[in-house]
Amino acid sequence: MVGCRRAASACTTKTVAGAHPQAARRPPRGQRRAASSAVVREWQSPTRRPTRARRALSVFASATAQASSSASPPEIESLRDCIADFESCATVEARNAKIVEYSKFLANAPVDLRVRDNQVLGCTAQVWARVEVTDDNVVVVEADSDAQLTRGLCAIIVKSLSGASAEQVLSVTAGDILRWFDLGPQILAKSRSNGLRNLIEAIQRRTRSAIEGADPFPSLSISRNSAVPQGEYATAQAKYLNPDEEMTKKLVSLLKEKKVGVVAHYYMDPEVQGVLTKAADEWEHIQISDSLVMADRAVKMVEQGCDIVLVLGVDFMAENVRAVLSGAGHSKTRVYRMAADDIGCTLAEAAENDEYYSFLSTGASESEKSLHVVYINTSLRTKGRANSEMPTITCTSSNVVSTVLQAYAEVPGLHVYYGPDSYMGANIRSLFQTLSQGELADVQALHPAHTPESLKDLLPRFHFYENGACLVHDLFGSDVTRRVREYYGDAYLAAHFEVPGEMFDMAIEAKSRNMGVVGSTSNILSFILDKVKEAHEQRFDQKLKFVLGTETGMITSIHHEVQLLLNELDSDLEVEVVFPVSAESMTPLSSNSDVPGSFASLAMVPGPQGTEGCSASGGCASCPYMKMNSLSALLQVCEELNTADEASVLGPFKPKEYQEALNGKTLWEAGVEPITHMRHFQTNRRFSDELLEHISTGSTKGA
Repeated sequence: MVGCRRAASACTTKTVAGAHPQAARRPPRGQRRAASSAVVREWQSPTRRPTRARRALSVFASATAQASSSASPPEIESLRDCIADFESCATVEARNAKIVEYSKFLANAPVDLRVRDNQVLGCTAQVWARVEVTDDNVVVVEADSDAQLTRGLCAIIVKSLSGASAEQVLSVTAGDILRWFDLGPQILAKSRSNGLRNLIEAIQRRTRSAIEGADPFPSLSISRNSAVPQGEYATAQAKYLNPDEEMTKKLVSLLKEKKVGVVAHYYMDPEVQGVLTKAADEWEHIQISDSLVMADRAVKMVEQGCDIVLVLGVDFMAENVRAVLSGAGHSKTRVYRMAADDIGCTLAEAAENDEYYSFLSTGASESEKSLHVVYINTSLRTKGRANSEMPTITCTSSNVVSTVLQAYAEVPGLHVYYGPDSYMGANIRSLFQTLSQGELADVQALHPAHTPESLKDLLPRFHFYENGACLVHDLFGSDVTRRVREYYGDAYLAAHFEVPGEMFDMAIEAKSRNMGVVGSTSNILSFILDKVKEAHEQRFDQKLKFVLGTETGMITSIHHEVQLLLNELDSDLEVEVVFPVSAESMTPLSSNSDVPGSFASLAMVPGPQGTEGCSASGGCASCPYMKMNSLSALLQVCEELNTADEASVLGPFKPKEYQEALNGKTLWEAGVEPITHMRHFQTNRRFSDELLEHISTGSTKGA
């Protein structure tokens, strides 16, 4: 009997990638193959030297990371036989009939294949797949579906790839299969085509897992009543999902007594988020969200009776809340941060230097009509100074694309200068380049005034700053991206718009087959919840898996919202959230490590020694600046409110107000104007007359 490689599973008795009940008592290989003996062939290239599966995987890993459609099928006899079989079908009807005919090959598929851990995500019908790799580097594929046409597609893959070598299986792309078998839109609707793509991703991921072993990243599995971490990093993140009740009661009492609203960003420390999430059940004036919603919610809190707003975030978030409250007529509302010192942001700081303003002034001098689209993750000082160099509008990660496209639609010949996030700028350009070669419907889904041709025309007039990045999203570099591609290609991928290009491109590809999202933190949370709802409506017994391509602090809100939804739906679905963190973003602890008592039992904690959450190569799994917003700081600020010492003690905790003069206004007033332009666009879906006049004249009178 041929030996088998071990599977990627916590259970060491499994020998396949995927679930197999009572694996130790599986029937002999001959019996397992009996049902598909016509489709599984022992094949070996006459020129291939014997090789071990692990060596084969390492050789082909980098090649498959850059996989593109092959000109012709590889030398897999079974694959070429299947292709020839379909080439004999001259009509669409004949090809459809052939797919149905193939479905009969799987009539005796093993019953134990149809279990949750073998499911393929992102398919309209239920699909299961299991992969085994022998010691001789032969891949055995099993797949099945509860829908006849989809079962036929499964049979095509089983017949084509079973018996091939691991490297051959990893070299085939979904695009290859669709092209070689001529399975165009006349044969397969987009949903089924996406399902086939997801099946191939699943088979390739499970091939690697069968060779390499367990998945490489930590994760948290969420069900209605539990949250189970896998790996020490996930354990550290999950520690505060069930917060201290006494601490929660103390906070709620202070907030109610002093009429205090709290707005916090998703990237808060998990201890803080855990307490705030629980406290929100008893005090409605608590909001955990992205930076834009924080400001909107602060206004509602004040309108509903709050006298004070506390901001848990970095400094530009507090400045934004202060500006929006004042703009809404609440200038007397007190706003406080959680530290007397600056709570910085590497991205915001990238726009605080002469190089950035030179980028704008040079652009203004070279362009007859220009607009600066500045990321909201910048200080009011940056927004005000930028507005004096070039007409400026603020954007967020959720509206940046619509803002840029609206600018080009309203002002012909316009040059747009985006900053300071270099990754986001490069990702916008990449998105436009891809769409400029795509379908009209895909472009107009983003903006109805644009076409592929208009995107081609505007690309030379889109400029972005190339020297700014968030240290959190900088973490998702080539190594992490490679591991996500190789081991999680069949999972849902949720990436922030600020991630490096490799992760962005992978998320865009996943999005093209309805398996991914690129956007803001709110977009990511909505995507996860929408997929849970879709899965519930399908009535499948599923385990959904999401790779979280942003700061891991989001897990508290994801856990809370997913559990609420699962209980509301009375659903037994399971949701696994994967943290794609670099090994450098965790520090092993020795028995005598000097760490807080709450972490003393862990084998490792987030962050290399001395730098919470950050990797030596420049990225962070969690933002160290956000972690300055501690629970103790929140309680201390609350206790000082409405006391005789509030003004003197908490004065340094106020957001900066920038009273320096600039073109007849304070710098603070000049910085508010780009935010006002953004809010006008959000409300009216067009630019304000003031902004259009500023662009038209090119003057700085608006600043």
